[in-house]
Amino acid sequence: TMLPLLLLLLPTAHGIVRLQYKPILTQDPPLEGLTTASTFVLDQPRCVFENYGNADIWLVVALDQAAFTFNNTTRPGTPETAFQGFPDPVRAYMTLNTTLGSYPCPRPDGDITVLRVGSETSCAQDVTRPTCNGPLPGPGPYRVKFLALEGSVPVAETAWSVPIMLRTAKSFNSISTTSSGHSADMIAITTILSILFAILLAGLVAMLFWGSDSCGSSSTFSKPESVTVRRYNTHHVYDQPAARL
Repeated sequence: TMLPLLLLLLPTAHGIVRLQYKPILTQDPPLEGLTTASTFVLDQPRCVFENYGNADIWLVVALDQAAFTFNNTTRPGTPETAFQGFPDPVRAYMTLNTTLGSYPCPRPDGDITVLRVGSETSCAQDVTRPTCNGPLPGPGPYRVKFLALEGSVPVAETAWSVPIMLRTAKSFNSISTTSSGHSADMIAITTILSILFAILLAGLVAMLFWGSDSCGSSSTFSKPESVTVRRYNTHHVYDQPAARL
């Protein structure tokens, strides 16, 4: 019955080294999408764990209020630290494990030296991958730290980061109508022009109907009277026998 207790106390007996390094959002070079609605980008912990070549280095992601109660002896890949249970009931999960070889010091030229937290969507609902680097479920705030484990024993850890907030999408009602191109003055001008155009169009339509009625009333014709031609006989013109001499 004492064995589990001894195993629990073993890391405390050996002591875990607390490093001065504090994870930060990357600043060099500046990146687009440093934070999104479900991800953020950290600097890799280069030149931090050189004395722990046999360790696996894990990233611990926690809710801000749960960070300082995280138990370093909790093993990764278990229901207690599975991404699929975050943020409730799991308050902190472990992901992005790697060896020291992935964080060489100094950095070789051309190396990518950042980590995007929350970038894996394919395993977000896959309970067989509890260490998934899945999309974060809300704006936060979150805190992160790096933890070095030799086997299941924690040997070194960084400090917790400052709280990290993600972006939130703006609701339609919060979008201002006074922004560039949609000011109140522009809306008023557009409304007035629309009214004037409607009045002009109505006037043109009325003129067309009025003109059509006028033409119709003036284009009636009376039936022409028939012309009677009388025939006259000229009485002084007849065939007369030749005058006698």
